[in-house]
Amino acid sequence: IRIYHLVKQAMVKRLLTGCRWVTSLDVHPSGDHIIAGSLDRKMVWFDLDLSETPYKTLRYHEKGLRHVSFHPRYPLMASASDDGSVHVFHNTVYSDLMRNPLIVPVKILRGHGIVKKLGVLSFAFHPSQPWLFSAGADGKIHLYQDI
Repeated sequence: IRIYHLVKQAMVKRLLTGCRWVTSLDVHPSGDHIIAGSLDRKMVWFDLDLSETPYKTLRYHEKGLRHVSFHPRYPLMASASDDGSVHVFHNTVYSDLMRNPLIVPVKILRGHGIVKKLGVLSFAFHPSQPWLFSAGADGKIHLYQDI
């Protein structure tokens, strides 16, 4: 993952994911953290102030990840996978730079079928509620409320 300064038109930082195929990435609302998902079942968390290597590597899915995202308002993040599930995590980013971010698994959302080895393709958080909409290869969209 390469980070560029658009005004200077120069590369600022290169992040080493340790993943073979990055499929999705998202920036935390604070702007100092990035998560990336890959087809080799990994979700990596980068603290841009710390290092070019991942702060945390999460391996909770049985198959490749298709989508990862932070909630814009609540301290939540999630990952969607070809195993037909969405994993929801609580994440706390502290303003004190001496404290590391806290990542806690919260819930596994199941309900999508697997079609031709594809499970949950994408999801979206509601902008102001703790709701998650997921879209699967089975042609269905699910709404999970009060996660």
